[in-house]
Amino acid sequence: MPLLRFDPSGSINADFGVTEEQIAGLSGILGELRTEIVEIDPKQYQSGQVPANKQPLDARFFWLPEEQLAAYEADRGASELGRIFQVANGIHNELDAVAVLGIGGSYMGARAMMEACCDPYHNELTRGDRGSKPRMYFEGNNVDNDASNALLHRLNTGGYGATEAEKRFAIVVISKSGGTMETAVAFRQFLASLETSLGEQAAEQLGRFVIPVTGSSGKLHELASAIGCEQVFSVPEGVGGRFSVLSPVGLMPAAMLGLDCMKLLEGAVAMNEHFKNAAYQENVVLQYVAVNHLLAKHRNKSIRVMSVWSKALEAVGLWHDQLLAESNGKDGLGVTPLTTVNTRDLHSRHQQHQQGRNDKVFNNLIVENYRTDPLSVGHSGRNQDLLDDLADRTLPAIMGAAIKGTNDALHQDGRPTTDILLPGVDTYVLGQLFQMLMIATVVEGRLLGVNPYGQPGVEQYKQNMNKNLGRG
Repeated sequence: MPLLRFDPSGSINADFGVTEEQIAGLSGILGELRTEIVEIDPKQYQSGQVPANKQPLDARFFWLPEEQLAAYEADRGASELGRIFQVANGIHNELDAVAVLGIGGSYMGARAMMEACCDPYHNELTRGDRGSKPRMYFEGNNVDNDASNALLHRLNTGGYGATEAEKRFAIVVISKSGGTMETAVAFRQFLASLETSLGEQAAEQLGRFVIPVTGSSGKLHELASAIGCEQVFSVPEGVGGRFSVLSPVGLMPAAMLGLDCMKLLEGAVAMNEHFKNAAYQENVVLQYVAVNHLLAKHRNKSIRVMSVWSKALEAVGLWHDQLLAESNGKDGLGVTPLTTVNTRDLHSRHQQHQQGRNDKVFNNLIVENYRTDPLSVGHSGRNQDLLDDLADRTLPAIMGAAIKGTNDALHQDGRPTTDILLPGVDTYVLGQLFQMLMIATVVEGRLLGVNPYGQPGVEQYKQNMNKNLGRG
């Protein structure tokens, strides 16, 4: 199966970008960092002998895909992946909607997979057109009164038919500790609504329709026991929230949507093998890090724009925003990530990007092959729109012209670009992309001299919020 590709040619320019010599100059240090991630981190993590400057060492995400596939191969239904499949396949005939409650890395990966791989209007399709897979909604990522009320109402309204299943919903609640305010509050509210909706069956059924993904201890783990949840899945030790998309955190919602989780993990394994074995010049992870790091260091490109050329990948960009910002935005260092969706945002942000402050690099995320047949402009008996000359052109062809035209315009103004080329959009390619960006983030953090794991700056707002609520 094809691997995604990285083309940095739009940044190889002595006047406004980087040079081949500069990229080659990083081969030594990046090779050392590759060895650290592949060989040293696993040994330190597994032995518990972690140097102070590397604590926390949440490095397990790197070998987790292989670990989960091996466990499934050995134990099938007894493995955690096997249990995920059993729950997802066993429950979808009994319900029509799922509320995924989580914040940050606890939901952004699942949302990215849904938007990338499902029909764009999945939640509006009939149950039959969804293949009996549930509608899926995401909450617990805010404390927005109107949004929470609206979703509670929507879930209690039921589906688009009159079957018993279309009257029911389930909750997937994701939190390692259960102590995150936004998710904990939402869980209390949505749990009460679910319990009411089950009526006389609540005592017997509530534990079946609440699926926690949490740590081995903590508030949510205790709540799961009190509720009597039939299945509790783990947020793996040694995996930080923003690195957890390929764990049960992302796999449980993905499996409920009927997405191919095996291919997702296999794609991540393929990227791991590429990262470990590909020569520096062909290594997409190391080349991506080298170009972006050099642009930040030598060209002051402090804003890193992921220009997504597919609406389906917007949530992937937002997932990456959190990954990069929370990992490397420390000690006064790190770039600011920003996601744009084109061609939509060519009519909003692009004016500033083209002629405003020249402090950005544009990493284009481009889909080479679409899932559906190309849609042509079409012939019409009315040419007041002056489109007859384009009647036989397709939307992918117009998109290609827009991509080239935008890159050319940016280069003409001395603004660097790169292209991440996806052979298509499916779980295998997404697994590659997730793993590539996670590894690249760790490599770059180490190159900057910061620990890419942990997020001490996030704790301050939590402490202040609790203080403002009179909770000490």
